[in-house]
Amino acid sequence: MTHMTPPTDTTGTTDTTDTTDTTGSIRLVALDMAGTTVADGGLVERAFDAASGELGARPGTPDHAEKLAYVRATMGESKISVFRHLFGAEELAQRANAAFERAYGELVDGGLIAPVPGAREAIEELAADGRTVVLTTGFARVTQDAILDALGWRGLVPLTLCPADAGGRGRPYPDMVLEAFLRTKAAEDVAQIAVVGDTSYDMLSGVRAGAGLVAGVRTGAHGDEAFRAAGATHVLDSVADLPALLRGVG
Repeated sequence: MTHMTPPTDTTGTTDTTDTTDTTGSIRLVALDMAGTTVADGGLVERAFDAASGELGARPGTPDHAEKLAYVRATMGESKISVFRHLFGAEELAQRANAAFERAYGELVDGGLIAPVPGAREAIEELAADGRTVVLTTGFARVTQDAILDALGWRGLVPLTLCPADAGGRGRPYPDMVLEAFLRTKAAEDVAQIAVVGDTSYDMLSGVRAGAGLVAGVRTGAHGDEAFRAAGATHVLDSVADLPALLRGVG
């Protein structure tokens, strides 16, 4: 998500490993949405305020501050998993999640999101290069669809996935990446998958899936240190830099 300040090191594409370059063999690209391809201006925190308020964690209270800190630390994780941790009882978690999704959807409908600059063009370039692109999210399907509609991205990619589409487990599990691999049949081996996102949870999901390229982008929640600690092979200023990297010139 976009609420946190990006790291000061913005020197461009950074390869964080010394392994043999396999960028040219990538056939399937799994791209995160909010913070990676979609700029939401901190809407997650605003929606969380609405959701937590319904359950008594009022903004300005120590309880709310503690819960918000956890939300910030777990950007990229499935939202229902976050609420299960915060509120414990399943009924409370489901109420909080429903309130969050409703609030976020209203903010999206209010025109408060936009593509990350160059994101749509990058997706189109990747497709033109013969690579299959899948958009993934930790949001529920209703919210993912609202974002796609707001941006006019319906039909932009052949497949979009949320945790429910992969058996209910979102990041940091590898399930959505592997679901994309199974459904698209675009790659012959998981090493031909690239996973790109703005959080350490994106990196972990890619590593656990065996992806050949796992790249963090500096347009969202986490920075270089978190990416590297989670196993990123590359760090990019933006998803806009990805097509060139995969052509082996970035």
